[in-house]
Amino acid sequence: MEFAGKVALITGGGGGIGRASAIGFAGRGAKVVVVDSDATTGEASAELVRQRGGDARFVRADVTKSADVQAYVKATLDAYGSIDCFFNNAGIEGRAAPTQEYDEAIFDQVIAVNLKGVFLGMRHVLPVMLKQGHGAIVNTASVAGLFGGPGMAPYVASKHGVLGLTKVASADVARLGIRVNAVCPGPVETRMMRSIEAQRNPANPQAVHDMTAANTPTGRYVMPEEVANVVMYLCSDFSSDITGTHIVIDGGRSGTGGAPPAVPRPA
Repeated sequence: MEFAGKVALITGGGGGIGRASAIGFAGRGAKVVVVDSDATTGEASAELVRQRGGDARFVRADVTKSADVQAYVKATLDAYGSIDCFFNNAGIEGRAAPTQEYDEAIFDQVIAVNLKGVFLGMRHVLPVMLKQGHGAIVNTASVAGLFGGPGMAPYVASKHGVLGLTKVASADVARLGIRVNAVCPGPVETRMMRSIEAQRNPANPQAVHDMTAANTPTGRYVMPEEVANVVMYLCSDFSSDITGTHIVIDGGRSGTGGAPPAVPRPA
């Protein structure tokens, strides 16, 4: 999987899977544009790429705002002239709470980032790829997009939606030289999972981690680099006839019915 001469645009590139993907693409020759709402972590990811001899730039953006999305697309084209790989990855976890108690404002925020942000990314990157006549998009969904679980209503709904958007977009452009796929990670060793663990058991988040790992056939969480490897595969010529689908990366957890613990109710 070589990306010499290609440009990879990555949203949510400030940490976790996004940062691992930025480093992975750059290590295989791509020029990388890191997009994140957090300037500190986003610039840190770009600097890590540069320290390894890669070519990277950071663009701060709110993926829920069309103007910001258009700005990161323009910045990428101004810097490098094309967008060959687009990892549409930005996402947030929201809060863990029962549906009947879920805060409406947080619900709206999660849907805006995780679903509208993915739509806006494709809305403004696809015209660039269509003009080029080539390109590959990978959207970050989740195993939460394949089944439900307690306490994560907007997250689960948004990730189901990401899979729907992926299928529609892929059908729209399949005969025009563009491929659109999704990845569905399970629990990954990232800040997001630390947040979810702490919400599910504030007194002992490590217990949630240990139980989740124990319920996974491989006995552990996925590493960000393992998800990045699948993203790069889906952007590479090795997957040249793969579009409109998703790949699950969860250590076999979803195949065995592993489910998160119930959300603790307030006293």
